[in-house]
Amino acid sequence: MSLHIPGVLTVEGADTQRVPLVFDSPHSGVVYPEDFGHAADPLQLRHAEDTHVHDLWSGAVAAGAVLLHAHFPRSYVDANRAADDMDPAVLEGTYPEPLNPSVKSRLGIGLCWTRVPPGGEPLYDRPLTAAEVLARVETYHRPYQSQLRALLDATHARWGAVWHVDCHSMQEVASAMSTQERGTPRPDFVLGDLDGTSCAPEFTATVQEFLTGRGYSVAVNDPYKGMELVRASGDPARRRHSLQVEVNRKLYMDETTREPNAGYADLRGTFDALSEHLAGYVVSLSEGQPA
Repeated sequence: MSLHIPGVLTVEGADTQRVPLVFDSPHSGVVYPEDFGHAADPLQLRHAEDTHVHDLWSGAVAAGAVLLHAHFPRSYVDANRAADDMDPAVLEGTYPEPLNPSVKSRLGIGLCWTRVPPGGEPLYDRPLTAAEVLARVETYHRPYQSQLRALLDATHARWGAVWHVDCHSMQEVASAMSTQERGTPRPDFVLGDLDGTSCAPEFTATVQEFLTGRGYSVAVNDPYKGMELVRASGDPARRRHSLQVEVNRKLYMDETTREPNAGYADLRGTFDALSEHLAGYVVSLSEGQPA
């Protein structure tokens, strides 16, 4: 059956799953919590969203996979970050656990974002409190990551293997909050497998060949190699394969209005076909029928 936690997450396809495929969209949430307390222009802040991504991939459920997606916005708390990826220097009060900020925190896009895309202006006119961050982790971040882990574990137990697709979107060109030079154009897709360590190379190649066969430009691990969800989920030696897929927003929406553009239906059709293609791929490699 499906699982729905209002404001937090939804799982679709758990009762109809027939292949060892799990998709997730951690950044397409548009339900902004009332206690956000940011000082940003709401329309500007929406540039952080992977708007519509879970809908674009919804055909994965018909292909026999499971789809998990977040309701909350990544700028509030980012489900694709480690729980300790926060700079203690930006917090008011003492955080109860050790923090280990990454380059993402230094760019203002760590566990709880502190800067607004695409220009990198301050997100708050006050410091975040340690209590606020902890509450966001316990109410949103931890449930999302725990649910993804449970889906992956259950699928692996049932089939002896699991393939995970972590679904994202990217701005057409690099922003001030990117590791790239601002204005750098992006390809249609970027696939991230942590430089070949989070999944079998054949899984990455299968997705790349499918997309290039349809005329899309595809880069691998440049500039996105994958983040926390791929890192935590991928272990190819144990038949746990995790791949991040970033799609260029120019293919499906107006980045200013967030409304679907003329290419939306075509891209959704591409993802429907890719989901079916991957379903056949993973069935051919799994240990036969589920237990």
